[in-house]
Amino acid sequence: MNKSTKSIIQFIVLLGVGILLVWLSFRSVWTEKDKILESFQTADYFWVSMSILIAFLSHVLRAFRWKYLLKPAGYSVKPGNALGAVLVGYFANYGLPRMGEITRCTLVTKYDDVPFEVALGTVITERIVDMLILIVIFFLTLFAQFSQLKDLTATYIYNPMVTKLHGIIANPTNFIILMSFLILFAVGLFLIRKKITGLLRGKTGNIIKGFGKGLSSVKDIDKKFQFIVLSFAIWASYFYSLYVCFFAFTGTSHLGHSECLVLLLFGTFGVVFSPGGLGAYPAIITALLLYYGVEQISAFSFPWMAWTSQFILLVSLGVLTLILLPVFNKTKEKNVVS
Repeated sequence: MNKSTKSIIQFIVLLGVGILLVWLSFRSVWTEKDKILESFQTADYFWVSMSILIAFLSHVLRAFRWKYLLKPAGYSVKPGNALGAVLVGYFANYGLPRMGEITRCTLVTKYDDVPFEVALGTVITERIVDMLILIVIFFLTLFAQFSQLKDLTATYIYNPMVTKLHGIIANPTNFIILMSFLILFAVGLFLIRKKITGLLRGKTGNIIKGFGKGLSSVKDIDKKFQFIVLSFAIWASYFYSLYVCFFAFTGTSHLGHSECLVLLLFGTFGVVFSPGGLGAYPAIITALLLYYGVEQISAFSFPWMAWTSQFILLVSLGVLTLILLPVFNKTKEKNVVS
């Protein structure tokens, strides 16, 4: 099975999960559909517009930061091309997994003669830096909402697992099956331990080495302080894009920065489960809002408003950029043809 086939299968599976989550989400509130429709009609779209503008700012900052990574490699990208590549990349992420990174690198290769491998290396470095910032956000969230996170873990993870385990132990047949499975799993790990070691030294080891290499490339940046500031500014834009959207609905207008940190953290993970976070992002945010005591209508409407507004922004700008990039780079294309 080649990589493209695997990507298509992965996309279909993730899309299926997203559609299932959408169906379950709407099914749970279908009896309140009139109130939900009214909540969208009465929402304060000034704050939704502000959320969209801040989100657009994050993409501009990401394009500007990307230029800092490309410069040490000896390449320069036009600001318009950098922003266009970022926008089209995010648009492509609603399609096949990781297609956004490939599309983004392909565009700067085409219009600014940046080798694809170099562009891809800088994008990987970006992802590493973003992951480190996400870890910082995790610890900030842990500090600001420790008791709430502890309660969330107990409510949604620990307690259900304990209840399930007690049910298994109470039934002798299920207990024997569980123990047999664990023993077989342990024996299996023992038998293939050499293969696992080889894997860690091989492909997985190369990934770990690539992680370290990508991270170390940041040291070659001329203006490290500006790069760091831009990196945090991007995530601050993500944060405030979500935060200002609170004021669009009466039911969420009382929420503060601490709650927004939790939503940002878990919402980011939600994007992994389906293309662009379809279904998964609203489902996770709704569950968190219900935990914070937000009434059901606002808890359902808010994440769908936040997700849909970003979807419309990226789809519209992505399509527009695909049309305009060849026009803005017409001179270069003429030179190539001649």
